Amino acid sequence: MNTVPDTHTSLSVVICAYTLDRWDDLCAAVDSVRGQHRPPEELVLVVDHCPELARRAEQHWPGVRVVRNEQRRGLSGARNTGVRAVRGDVVAFLDDDAVAAPDWADRLLAGYRDPAVLGVGGLVRPRWETGRPGWFPGEFDWVVGCSYRGLPERPAMIRNFTGANMSFRRVEAVAAGGFRLDLGRIGTRPVGCEETEFCLRLAARHPQAQLRYDPAAVVHHHVPPARATWAYFRARCYAEGRSKAVVARHTGPRPALASERRYLRHTLPAAVLRSLRRADLRSAGALCAGAGITLLGYTVGRAAALLSRSSVPALRPARSPR
Repeated sequence: MNTVPDTHTSLSVVICAYTLDRWDDLCAAVDSVRGQHRPPEELVLVVDHCPELARRAEQHWPGVRVVRNEQRRGLSGARNTGVRAVRGDVVAFLDDDAVAAPDWADRLLAGYRDPAVLGVGGLVRPRWETGRPGWFPGEFDWVVGCSYRGLPERPAMIRNFTGANMSFRRVEAVAAGGFRLDLGRIGTRPVGCEETEFCLRLAARHPQAQLRYDPAAVVHHHVPPARATWAYFRARCYAEGRSKAVVARHTGPRPALASERRYLRHTLPAAVLRSLRRADLRSAGALCAGAGITLLGYTVGRAAALLSRSSVPALRPARSPR
């Protein structure tokens, strides 16, 4: 893919934040955007219902536009607020605990030289604060919000992006209705899949359009010690399954699970085999357990959806007036 950015396309970057506890990470994220080879036309920080953080950010960064989440608390509402607030042709999202490589903006904008491209996303590399646990397989890096082993290694079309590193044509994002408020992280609750559902909805509106993945557009995502534990791994896998069930309810199981089927049929079996060949029983166990817990979450989510649907009384046809 041509890596020369489209100089006629303006870029706005949105960073969503919700807590003062990640202030150092947020500072690093903002600095990485300001230090781009081609700085974006605007940087907007959306604060998710945390007045103290909003006041501190306004004092610390006079040149950064700080806006409050005008929708329901959560990442989806904050992102929707950001999309409405920016003015650029392209809106890019960077997590508040991620740092963009200096050529990140250039790499994203290069994809938009093709008018058929509605979105461009990139690689999210984990930056483990205490080092990757020996049992934690790369195929499950999505657990910590990063790109996982099995994604394309060269620019390619993709179903959906990783939320820490994605961009869209702003007009199309607005026209599609933004991110669903019943999906997406709220505080520290490890739910997600709002990016998946949004990308599927965007693709359904424009069947001939493309969502482009460029692994050369890199961000580094901070992984704190709390996310390097088996407890977090288990909770995140289960939440992913439940979230996928919600996506399937909105989009249908076939598009919602197309990538997951390939992942289960090809990526995971190959990874388990590699682990067994190395006699790495911990990684093999984590691969199998992660898949099983995710499937359990999906099954429970689908069952809950069916029960809630069956509990709604059928509507009787209205009587004709006499």
